[in-house]
Amino acid sequence: MEVVHIIDIHCHLSFKQYAEDRESVIEGAKKELRAVVTSGVEPSDAKEALKIARNHKDFVFVTLGMHPIHVEEFSSAELERYEEFIYEHRREIIGIGEVGLDYHWIKEPLKQRRVKEVFLRFLEIARDLRLPVVLHLRGATGSSAEAIEEGLKAIEDEDIQKAVFHCFTGKPALASEICDEGYFISLPATIKRSKTMKNVAKRMPISQLLTETDAPYLSPVENQERNVPQNVKFAYEEIAKVRKISVEELKEQIRKNFSALFGVVV
Repeated sequence: MEVVHIIDIHCHLSFKQYAEDRESVIEGAKKELRAVVTSGVEPSDAKEALKIARNHKDFVFVTLGMHPIHVEEFSSAELERYEEFIYEHRREIIGIGEVGLDYHWIKEPLKQRRVKEVFLRFLEIARDLRLPVVLHLRGATGSSAEAIEEGLKAIEDEDIQKAVFHCFTGKPALASEICDEGYFISLPATIKRSKTMKNVAKRMPISQLLTETDAPYLSPVENQERNVPQNVKFAYEEIAKVRKISVEELKEQIRKNFSALFGVVV
């Protein structure tokens, strides 16, 4: 049997879009992928993500965080309980995230301030647990440069050693700045229709590159409403094309990058 090394480093298998056929989606992914990382974005979602991973050991891995858009739903006491939950389950997770800043959906200054406070608290957890961070950084307009730059400064100030800029939408110069600091960049399967992402993939160090789907969102397949982890293959194909290397070579490199970031050998 062929050894499969394709990896989706970021998706959301716990989301309601998979409620009716989650197991068949995961079994389908197993035929094409070596590993999937599902991200828990708030307390109840975190519990579901861990449950899925327990049922699919050594295939589904978990990161737990607090997505910026959910911050206002929880009181300080509830956030503290969630932080305690993460500490209790630290041996079942490989990273903290997704966490970060979102100025597209969160526009009120007071809410933005609280989101940043929570972001910094989760960076402290990551540093304390010595876990990598999965970053969500989205700007107010079509460009996310401001949010990405602010997030980069935050992880540098907090002395975060390992982080990945999930679903990176910045320009090559910003990608270069991130890579110079030793961090990773993850590109989604929608790279096939983004000239900017292709330029990033072409110019950045291949040793700091990762791939994802952000499923169930961002399907690269026309007229497909729900994305699935195995669609990460489109990212591999496009990246290999722009870098003028074989898909097999890229698979091996991303497998090494995955292990370097998350400390997991697959």
